[in-house]
Amino acid sequence: MDYQEYLQASVFSSLQPANKRRPRLLDIVQHHSNGSFPDLDDIRIAIIGVPEDRNANQNIGCAAAADAIRPYLYNLFPPRKDLKIADLGNIREGLSPMDTYVALGDILTVLFEKDIFPIILGGSQDNTIGNYLAYENTGQTISLLSLDNAFDIGDGFNSGNAAWLSEIIMKQPNFLFNYTNLGYQTYFADQEAIRLMKNLVFDAYRLGSFTQNLEDTEPIIRNADCISVDISAVRCSDAPGCANSTPNGFYGEQLCRIAKYAGMSDKLSSIGFYEYNPTFDNNGQTAHLIAQAIWYVIDGVYNRVNDQPYRDDQKEHYIRYFVNVDGHEDEIIFMKSKKSDRWWMQVSCPVYLQTKYMRHIFVPCTYSDYQMACNNDLPDRWWQVYQKLM
Repeated sequence: MDYQEYLQASVFSSLQPANKRRPRLLDIVQHHSNGSFPDLDDIRIAIIGVPEDRNANQNIGCAAAADAIRPYLYNLFPPRKDLKIADLGNIREGLSPMDTYVALGDILTVLFEKDIFPIILGGSQDNTIGNYLAYENTGQTISLLSLDNAFDIGDGFNSGNAAWLSEIIMKQPNFLFNYTNLGYQTYFADQEAIRLMKNLVFDAYRLGSFTQNLEDTEPIIRNADCISVDISAVRCSDAPGCANSTPNGFYGEQLCRIAKYAGMSDKLSSIGFYEYNPTFDNNGQTAHLIAQAIWYVIDGVYNRVNDQPYRDDQKEHYIRYFVNVDGHEDEIIFMKSKKSDRWWMQVSCPVYLQTKYMRHIFVPCTYSDYQMACNNDLPDRWWQVYQKLM
């Protein structure tokens, strides 16, 4: 099947007329309209709506999210005038949720082949499975990051579609190198789930870890290939548009900063925003917040500097520091980008695994990690990845 047959035009009736003198995103983005599909040549970012919520956890209605977000997004002024963005419309609902996942995976596979960055507007968060299937189709091992207040493995505070992570973990053959949960709240996390995260050598960071300094999230986000945002990770006062919203969570401005970090990461190749339900929103507050977060993703993508330390043609752009830690025979190689001043560290890896995991052995870090190693202390980020490879 032609992937275009999976898609239908979205509704833009609530948007104001275009302003040619002061163009907004509406005037710049190529839209899928009835009988006309965007030409993807030279397109850098594609927006896709996924109106699928049949597995939603007490949040039926989030299927309407994409068309509720678009009016707020397209009325924003663009961060720059040379944007190459296409809105491909909404995926047609499959006979089952799995059919929808497969359709999303097929569409994203095409976009990956064309080196187009997709922004997915869910729908419930289980549509992340469809995002994962695209990487499976291409045979690429990935690091998946979820912005969420709980672990979606089927138990605890969330249930129902919260099992989507289990579905990905259990798939064989498996292309998930690492999973990171950013912003979980301990009272929503079953102790067995926390132990499982540790046993699988996955990364989990409590919301309180970033209360004082959100910049600590930057290297964590920079390590992800795919990001899945559950809007209930944002506190209810800032994002009421979700049946599962709670009093605590990230602030709205923090979500936007995280979105900017995500967009600027050269490793990230897709992001999805899920669980927004217009039924519970307050005067479009949540839709407007998500639209602003997407704006920051777009701005970040267009401000990338091609920081990819694993590529041979990029080696001259990094300063290398070699650190020996007592009790550890392999020296740690730190790399600082001359273009962005961002840091990475190279993890020791058996030769036979280097081709498969080359993108993952260069771990984003901070100057503080370098200082830690200089003081004879192995950075936790280095040790986490080392355990996966040995």
